[in-house]
Amino acid sequence: MPPTAATNLGYKPPDGGWGWVVVFASFISIGFSYAFPKSLTIYFKEIQEYFSVSYSEIAWLSSVMLASMYAGGPISSMLVNRYGSRPVVMVGGLLVCTGMALASLGTTIIHLYLCVGVIGGFGLAFNLQPALTIIGTYFQVKRPLANGLAMTGSPVVLSTLAPLNQFLFDSFGWRGSFLILGSIVLNCCVAGALMRPVIKPAQFQPDNDLSMSSRKGSVEAAAENVGSQSGENSKNRSTGQSFVSRYIDISLFTHRGFLIYLIGNVVMFFGFFAPVVFLAPYAKHQGTDEYSAALLLSIFALVDMFIRPVTGFLGNSKWVRPRIQYFFSFAVSYNGVCHLLCPLASGYGGLVVYAVFFGLAFGMLSALLFEVLMDLVGAHRFSSAVGLVTIIECGPVLLGPPISGALVDIFGDYKYMYYACGVFMLVPGIFFFIMHYYNYKKLNEEQRQSVVVDLMTSEETVELKISQIKKPCNKTEDGSF
Repeated sequence: MPPTAATNLGYKPPDGGWGWVVVFASFISIGFSYAFPKSLTIYFKEIQEYFSVSYSEIAWLSSVMLASMYAGGPISSMLVNRYGSRPVVMVGGLLVCTGMALASLGTTIIHLYLCVGVIGGFGLAFNLQPALTIIGTYFQVKRPLANGLAMTGSPVVLSTLAPLNQFLFDSFGWRGSFLILGSIVLNCCVAGALMRPVIKPAQFQPDNDLSMSSRKGSVEAAAENVGSQSGENSKNRSTGQSFVSRYIDISLFTHRGFLIYLIGNVVMFFGFFAPVVFLAPYAKHQGTDEYSAALLLSIFALVDMFIRPVTGFLGNSKWVRPRIQYFFSFAVSYNGVCHLLCPLASGYGGLVVYAVFFGLAFGMLSALLFEVLMDLVGAHRFSSAVGLVTIIECGPVLLGPPISGALVDIFGDYKYMYYACGVFMLVPGIFFFIMHYYNYKKLNEEQRQSVVVDLMTSEETVELKISQIKKPCNKTEDGSF
């Protein structure tokens, strides 16, 4: 069994039981969050012709939806910390349904940006982040496995939605399809209802702790009385800071591992979603029919579906988990290599081979994406960490596909878009390898220093106790009682 990561949750997670039901609910919620924007690419060519817009303009639809999903991260974090995961996920399902229903009445591409992109994107944010957070409250030892299984929801839902969307479009057009998809996504409300908060064992504090807490309370009360004498501006500023710090842990920006993760991911996300968004249009550009192009997404999703739980098993092993950040660095680099080699694939057979290898790379990365963040900051700070990460990542998520679409518009060929995405993935992969080597080295040094400090403290405590014992003895020898 791999060593468990340190946690400050204040209780021991059950690592099973109802937690597996929560994993299934997260499977559904995460599946719709990630697969929904990708599956809508089936409608891109038709919507592009209907509104007479360019490749980059139609690419904004998925970009706005994904960016809204990421931008809603801090809001979702605050709501989860305040109300828990269950109600937030249920509200998210209702928001996505409302957005798709309104989009079915759209008359301009801007209308779709607002309804599908903004309203639907915020709904997906309320589905994604609570599902990721609640897994960390139920699992500790088996957490990589639980995260890997939950993240498998994305390819499973995508492999179902890709052919379903093509069938819906042929039968009802894109307007009717959007209305039906809005009703399908209401299953997220059912998933949210299953996310029962973890039952924490009751903890009783001894009298000493109670007296210490009461003394601490009196000190805090005194501090508040002193603080109330300061100016009105200072008071308002401290109130705002306390409100923010209550729901979002801003101190994470001083955390070394968090900063490494954030910097690498900001660059990586410029090339993360675009290859998936343009896979079906790329196939159609080469003369592939609609169903064969949709089949590429299904092949990609099936391989992705297989590799995610396998990655979870490997990440949970005693050989990988202590150095899981290197595993993640390899996954990022592997994605970059796949995109750089994609233009060499010729014909539909070459695209099938690319879809298989890309599915392996994408699935590995996705299964580890949030597990490595939880490994760096701990489960107790994960909700704040993922909220801060997603709001910053919404920039590259928003700009990535449109920049890629602009490259297609400029050069009239998709290969330059895949070259750019390959560079955006390979560079942060190498960055992660170097910086996580440095981080692991610093962590080992800090751990050794902590052990030395603990030994010195324990020695001082023993010497103090010995000196306290000797004092009564000396008094006894002098005859004084």
